[in-house]
Amino acid sequence: MTENDSTTPTEAPAEAPAEATAHIFALRTTANREDQVLAFVASNATRKKIPIMAVIAPHGMRGYIFIEAPDAIAAEQAAFGIPYAKGILPAEIQYKEIEHMLEQVKKDVNIQKNDIVEIISGPFKRENAKVSRVDKTKEEVVVELLEAAVPIPITLKLDAVKVIRRDEG
Repeated sequence: MTENDSTTPTEAPAEAPAEATAHIFALRTTANREDQVLAFVASNATRKKIPIMAVIAPHGMRGYIFIEAPDAIAAEQAAFGIPYAKGILPAEIQYKEIEHMLEQVKKDVNIQKNDIVEIISGPFKRENAKVSRVDKTKEEVVVELLEAAVPIPITLKLDAVKVIRRDEG
């Protein structure tokens, strides 16, 4: 009767095998070269058969990428000799420290027609525009630039704009 005896606290969950445990390491990179370093690390790991689980370059985080590997040695091997890679940080990164950068959180968008917005990414970055239409299902907004001589509708993702002034009329 010792097979499935759930009353004994010593028979509680066994420890996970060490080889299945992954650790997250931060790799310092040259700013704005994160995507290139990510591609090099992934290619290097595949070519050399290094056991890397994931390589992540969180949006908005400059100068760092994260490598999920079984140990620091595997992460260092994957990053060895890669251009723009400056080295693995000595301390391991806890998942809870970076999870807010990784998990896509669906948030309610408060953008309405006639709002004045600033474009925060893309070729029209730092331009002000007036919202002419909001499509919440596609997560898109159609705006017209305020400084343009001829109003041309531009379709952007909702996360590419921020409201700077609300038209209360």
